[in-house]
Amino acid sequence: MPLKKQLRPKRATTAVETDEWVAAFVRYLRTECHLAENTVAAYGRDLRRLTTWLAGRRLANLKVSDLSAYPAWLAEQGLATASIARHVVSLKVFFKYLQLEGLLNDNQASLLDAQKLWQRIPTVLSVQQVEALLAAPKVGEAWWRRDRAMLEMLYASGCRVSELATLRLVDLRLAEKVATCHGKGDKQRLTPLGRRACEAIAMYLEHERPKLAARRDPPCDRVFLSPRGDGLRRERIWEIVKHAAAVAGVSDDISPHSLRHSFATHLLAGGADLRKVQEMLGHASIATTQIYTHVDHSRLKKVHEQFHPRG
Repeated sequence: MPLKKQLRPKRATTAVETDEWVAAFVRYLRTECHLAENTVAAYGRDLRRLTTWLAGRRLANLKVSDLSAYPAWLAEQGLATASIARHVVSLKVFFKYLQLEGLLNDNQASLLDAQKLWQRIPTVLSVQQVEALLAAPKVGEAWWRRDRAMLEMLYASGCRVSELATLRLVDLRLAEKVATCHGKGDKQRLTPLGRRACEAIAMYLEHERPKLAARRDPPCDRVFLSPRGDGLRRERIWEIVKHAAAVAGVSDDISPHSLRHSFATHLLAGGADLRKVQEMLGHASIATTQIYTHVDHSRLKKVHEQFHPRG
């Protein structure tokens, strides 16, 4: 049911009404836009923070000068710059929806520019740091083959943590050194896997996964399993990466996405074509991939030294 038929837009906005609007918006994203559940959940989390910041203020009275204080407030809550940028996007989409439903006459949020104000270069590991991270799970530790295979997969394919968590056995084709990743909007793409990643995954599949799979009836079809035989949760994958970073002596800012960033940056630094990297990452727009061209300037320096008359 359209939002404007459920709610009363002409009254002063209360916290309860704002919560209802957010709930209706989330239902709209799930049932009419058919967005992935992870995407819908992310919008919901972002907008719950928005309602906290609003503290009963009327949405219709907010100007862009008021809304520009929202990112600053998010920064005070300790959010990373990339997370703030996503929150601003959620705000703009929510306000656009309210405008389409007749609840707002003017969409002041459209005047906020999240990319220019809040974009930052992502955290990237050096090749040496990646090597140390991938070697962090030690022989003899519980499920060390699983953890090493998981880290190798993240770096070899550049997959998202959600894609790793939902990876199924049928998605692996180790003989061909490829895997099928199911990305945002259920878009599928083939991602190449290197020799070392294939070897690590094969060792896990042979020695550890059968023991984990036997703990659940029927067995789970996910590749990476928990000690109970269920598919590993995204939060647990984060914890494993954080633990490996601590063992390797790498910055505690590292996350599964850092390996995705490092994958793209190292490919581009080695001379890979930007369009091919975009395809491997599953980016809808090449503008998203271009951020990685700003991270490692070593290749540009080599080109300058080689071809410039005064290099």
